[in-house]
Amino acid sequence: MSFFPKISFQHEVEEYLTKVFRNNELITALGTQKAESKYQSLLSHLSHPPGFTTVRVNTHLASVKHMKKLLFEEIQKQFKGLCVPVLEHPKLQDVLLIPVIGPRRDLKKHSSEVIVGAHCGYAVLRGAHVYVPGIISTSRFMKAGDLVSVYSDIEGKCKRGAKEFEGVKVFLGNGISELSRSEIFSSSGPLNGMGIRMIEPVYLSPSFDNVLPSHLFLQNLPSVVVSHILNPQPGERILDMCAAPGGKTTHLATLMHDEGEVIAMDKIANKVKKIKQNAELLQLNCIKAFCYDGTKALSAEKREDEQEGPPFLPESFDRILLDAPCSGMGQRPNMAYSLTLKEVTSYQPLQRKLFTVAVKLLKPGGVLVYSTCTITLSENEEQVAWALKTFPCLQLQPQGKKGREESGCNLLAVQLYSTQYMLKQLSRIM
Repeated sequence: MSFFPKISFQHEVEEYLTKVFRNNELITALGTQKAESKYQSLLSHLSHPPGFTTVRVNTHLASVKHMKKLLFEEIQKQFKGLCVPVLEHPKLQDVLLIPVIGPRRDLKKHSSEVIVGAHCGYAVLRGAHVYVPGIISTSRFMKAGDLVSVYSDIEGKCKRGAKEFEGVKVFLGNGISELSRSEIFSSSGPLNGMGIRMIEPVYLSPSFDNVLPSHLFLQNLPSVVVSHILNPQPGERILDMCAAPGGKTTHLATLMHDEGEVIAMDKIANKVKKIKQNAELLQLNCIKAFCYDGTKALSAEKREDEQEGPPFLPESFDRILLDAPCSGMGQRPNMAYSLTLKEVTSYQPLQRKLFTVAVKLLKPGGVLVYSTCTITLSENEEQVAWALKTFPCLQLQPQGKKGREESGCNLLAVQLYSTQYMLKQLSRIM
């Protein structure tokens, strides 16, 4: 796990996390040395991609067995003779897993270099090629067809168009340039096509560009687990409060066999458009997406316009997914986290506003799943403790063995029966 540097934070954020993961309760339970070892291991893992590429099968259109066969054939084409298995998840029946090969330490580095932005670099580590918008710098005389080594500017300090860069950069692998330097940085306007075709990435993962797009959905395993935890049933009315880009929304609709109603909300119009596009691509008809702020989704009285969208009356939904906006510290891979401490701690009030609305919109006997993709206690365990104190009707149910096996996540559950609500809280590393 030492191939890449551990994820770095701004100093004040690092101090904040150090206090969080070296708290007295943890040290008392594990001992100082073991608590520190776990914290350092977490930081190291965050800078590396997951060990498996996870693909969710759209079981609304095809069987897992059939998609497994087609995906295996596609991967063998991409890897040219290297036999990489496609595995079925032992617990989640709609998930296929492809082992990630790497890090490969014996790759030869070429003199011609390409520098890409951090987010582009993370995509490359997950199996993507390099597209022109992600390229920041290339060697002076690079031309189409050249063998190049690709590096990530993880600190964002390389100037666009620079002919060389001596700052902090991380080697991502080798590729073949599809364009010359002059074409990439043309004054006539930015290009959008492929810039570098990766042939020797440090982490070997399949590319899913236009690979069975209606039948396979590339999705992180913890994100898939969230929908299974909610466990929507055919005919139910489901609310996905912060739904973009629609991965979980479409999964919920698929688990319901496209029978019932899934209401998806997001307050950014372009993201709502993406939800609708994904629903159409996967041929799911029970999804209705609305551009709306989830904190305002509760209506005190019935409207006269008979509009089907938000705001909604209390107790309108059988199940609710609150995949809340968060500080995103669990996103993998990430080598340099840029948010300030003020930004990191700004999410808790918003999450509580959304949580309060969600509880009121839930029917008696309904299920609420609260999830994040971050690692802070303040956005996960502390939120659950706050919810239990704020809403006396909540009843906490400890996570079961099954949940731990399936997700590897920190899972808490609470259930509502009549006057008691069920909340399933999920803190996950993406």
